Amino acid sequence: MTTHPSPDATMHAITQAVIEGRAGRLASAREKLLALWSEIGVLGDPMHRCTLAHYLADLYIDPAEALVWDVRALDAADALTDQRVQEHHASLHIAGFYPSLHLNLADNYRRLSSFDAADAHAAAARQRLSSLPDGDYGDSIRTAIDEVADAISQRSTAPRASAPGTSS
Repeated sequence: MTTHPSPDATMHAITQAVIEGRAGRLASAREKLLALWSEIGVLGDPMHRCTLAHYLADLYIDPAEALVWDVRALDAADALTDQRVQEHHASLHIAGFYPSLHLNLADNYRRLSSFDAADAHAAAARQRLSSLPDGDYGDSIRTAIDEVADAISQRSTAPRASAPGTSS
């Protein structure tokens, strides 16, 4: 007999809010994710905290607000295990989360003119590139890391056109 993991209602709710945000309903998506955050709590399931915080950060145009959530996402990732992420999807590995998490932190710090911190997170993202899968997702993260590194070297604080949360 094959057992299937039971549906994760919290991950489903997070996914629905993310879809709403990507459809341009940022304020509503933020409200839903913030309500979920209140339910999960700061000591809740790290998979839920990491995923929610990562996507909630993308719903903020202000890099300081996004930074708060990206730090929370990284902190939650540090509490995750491969076993837990594979309960959500068998193909996932926690190591594959880090390039994107560090990319987002680098971009936020860069936008806030904290170029040394930005450079440190861009370097951390580059060090973890081998954890990214081949294909569109991995390619998009690699490209974004290059874009952020270039913007850091130019001391640019301008939003990247390809960054999440660049439109209201």
